[in-house]
Amino acid sequence: MTQTEAEPQTTQSTRAPVLDVVIPVYNEETDLGVCVRRLHAYLRAGFPFTARITIADNASTDATLAVAQLLATELDGVRVLHLDAKGRGRALRAAWTGSDAAVVAYMDVDLSTDLDALLPLVAPLVSGHSDLAIGTRLDAAARVVRGPKREIISRCYNLLLKTTLRAHFSDAQCGFKAVRGEVARELLPLVRDGEWFFDTELLVLAERAGLRIHEVPVDWIDDPDSRVDILDTARKDLRGIWRLTRALTTGALPLDELRAAVGREPLVAGVPLGMVGQLVRFAIVGVSSTLAYIVLYLLLQPLFGGQGANLVALLVTAVGNTAANRTFTFGVRGRRDAVSHQFQGLAIFGFGLAITSGSLFALHRWAPDAPVAVELGVLVTANLVATLARFVGLRWVFRHAGSDRTATTEGTDSTARLSTLEVRR
Repeated sequence: MTQTEAEPQTTQSTRAPVLDVVIPVYNEETDLGVCVRRLHAYLRAGFPFTARITIADNASTDATLAVAQLLATELDGVRVLHLDAKGRGRALRAAWTGSDAAVVAYMDVDLSTDLDALLPLVAPLVSGHSDLAIGTRLDAAARVVRGPKREIISRCYNLLLKTTLRAHFSDAQCGFKAVRGEVARELLPLVRDGEWFFDTELLVLAERAGLRIHEVPVDWIDDPDSRVDILDTARKDLRGIWRLTRALTTGALPLDELRAAVGREPLVAGVPLGMVGQLVRFAIVGVSSTLAYIVLYLLLQPLFGGQGANLVALLVTAVGNTAANRTFTFGVRGRRDAVSHQFQGLAIFGFGLAITSGSLFALHRWAPDAPVAVELGVLVTANLVATLARFVGLRWVFRHAGSDRTATTEGTDSTARLSTLEVRR
């Protein structure tokens, strides 16, 4: 009977190994045997961890499945999984979800990556030091042989990820990755893509959850017979970036629950995560708000005078500042409590207004003929004084923003929560 993606067909299961290396394939009847035999020989020749090879055939139309089954019969520790739907991400999701190994990994069938990188990839995960590991072709220590077209595309894609999704990993699409089994079971229900964007989505979610990603510079030789449709893949990647950016911005992803499920709460109770990052992001928002305030004040001062221009400019920028800090600095997503946060932000605005208006009043009392440039200098200085108070105040406003969401589901198993979310999608 032909099996579907939901019920993958497997053959020759082995006892639970430390490592399960998945090779996703589509119409690879020619190269599959050479690849699997070479990898099998490498794993049996002194590799320090017990290992299984899983051939994940996703809807091949040639003799790939038959070759895979012959290999599973011939070689110990090789199993076959068959899916009726194409897509590397679908194959990896099915293989990793159904694996009982401590660490699950994958590599491309062409073995472009030198196998000597496998142990450095896996060892930090087996030891528990890291949660995910990726091969990188873009590190200065990597040795890569490929044409300029593929090199430029790869670097541009990873630069795009850094600018749109604030990704910090260096190489999203290298076909050489590993993840601890229990971590994979928490992440996979949230990864929606079933094709080439799967890797990127997995890594972005892992970073946002605070997981540790280990990078291994690799020796990599481009396969001239690659079947990847670059234009179609680029189009789908751009759609994936837009979808993931929107989900992160609107709070559609349960990142707080995910952090709790993978054990990434603060090391010390009451000490927030990412304090330095918050300060940097707050400073960026503050500089932008100050520039907007200056522009508005200069435009409005001839119409409303100093006090009126200060009130309107500060009010407008305060609303924008609170909204920007809510999302960008403190990572609060969605519409819940947004109005309440704005009202509390306006209370902080009142404190800032008192400081700036008081400074302006004092200037006009002691130097009534001061030019606009002096007025602006006094107001900017007063705004800088009020900035520290704003940061402290906004931290207080958003102090329970993440814990409130978590509290609503307290007592519920985290894995069940994430699985339920996937079913609803």
